[in-house]
Amino acid sequence: MANYDLTPRIAPNLDRHLVFPLLEFLQERQLYENDQILKAKIELLNKTNMVDYAMDIHKSLYHTEDVPQDMIDMRAGVVARLKALEEAAAPLVEFLQNASAVQDLKADKQYNLQMLNDRYQIGPEQIEALYQYAKFQFECGNYSGAADYLYQYRALCTNSERSLSALWGKLAAEILMQNWDIALEELNRLKEIIDSKSFSSPMNQVQSRIWLMHWSLFIFFNNDNGRTQIIDLFNQDKYLNAIQTSAPHLLRYLATAFIVNKRRRPQFKDFIKVIQQEQHSYKDPITEFLACVYVNYDFDGAQQKMRECEEVILNDPFLGKQVEESNFSTIPLRDEFLENARLFIFETYCRIHQRIDMGVLAEKLNLNYEEAERWIVNLIRSSKLDAKIDSKTGSVIMEPNHPNVYEQLIDHTKALSGRTYKLVSQLLEHAQAQTAR
Repeated sequence: MANYDLTPRIAPNLDRHLVFPLLEFLQERQLYENDQILKAKIELLNKTNMVDYAMDIHKSLYHTEDVPQDMIDMRAGVVARLKALEEAAAPLVEFLQNASAVQDLKADKQYNLQMLNDRYQIGPEQIEALYQYAKFQFECGNYSGAADYLYQYRALCTNSERSLSALWGKLAAEILMQNWDIALEELNRLKEIIDSKSFSSPMNQVQSRIWLMHWSLFIFFNNDNGRTQIIDLFNQDKYLNAIQTSAPHLLRYLATAFIVNKRRRPQFKDFIKVIQQEQHSYKDPITEFLACVYVNYDFDGAQQKMRECEEVILNDPFLGKQVEESNFSTIPLRDEFLENARLFIFETYCRIHQRIDMGVLAEKLNLNYEEAERWIVNLIRSSKLDAKIDSKTGSVIMEPNHPNVYEQLIDHTKALSGRTYKLVSQLLEHAQAQTAR
């Protein structure tokens, strides 16, 4: 299953601290040799200030209590640097810890900067020191302190680029502390800036969207409504284009969200076209399952892919973690995926055949005869299926489903409206780009 591990593709689009939870998961799943994971952790840690953690891993990897001298020297350097930054930021930190003094701050940043300078002799140097102190705290693994200081820094910062950098840091800290609701707020705030900001080149904006989508995986698969939110974000034209251009592996998560989503989306048909288009650049059992069912009508292939999908989900750091914890869903994602996957196969198979042998159907659904019969009976009872079972012949008879002309007209009108809106948006963007030049 290591062949389907997306960590090597995902990691370059994450802050290095966000890679640690993925490595922890892979270590638990034993997809790789333990020494490989430990070496990867040390390589990540060498570019952070988490020296004590690196020392512990070094001892575990090499089965020794001794650590290299360069680690000891690095630790001394980190402690000295932390002390220096703490002293530089102290006047502003002391002010921010004074509740009565903070009440003097207003929504007007320029007023605040003037007031801090006049009353407390706090100027740009101290504000910059707060940013550096917060950043250093983050690199040391103190995510709580970093989040607080970055929030306070953004309230005073007038440099839009530096403020954006602080927002990325704040988002990473909230993710690492598993503050999912706050992280979602920061994610939405960041998306709004990325979509409205004027970038030096279009590719920089595309890259920012790619980073945002990768970081969002932590949040969406740990949020009550995440399966809907990931469709709302990833399936937007600008974000879907970014996926197709530079990150087709993200199709795994969008495909999973479509499959487990309780409400079938009208965009699903268009998404199947994307799966078909991108088969040459990316495929895994989850995307191949959809291709088997909706493109090739290969139901035997779909059955095989469904079994592989279960393994992929269990060993994916985002999908598998949710299965393990099942912290907000009464049905684990794996079970919900398999249930809906069977429904996809069944619905498509039934559109082709009016009378279906129960034994054949059981085989296609990867169930035994009794399980298949119970499953179909439950579908009929819950009004999800317009059919009846012929017990004598052991077959399912589909009721003819005549399309509603008015519903078809409404659907076509909605589709036309959507395409018109997309075309107008593209023309406006092109016009704005020309004006900017």
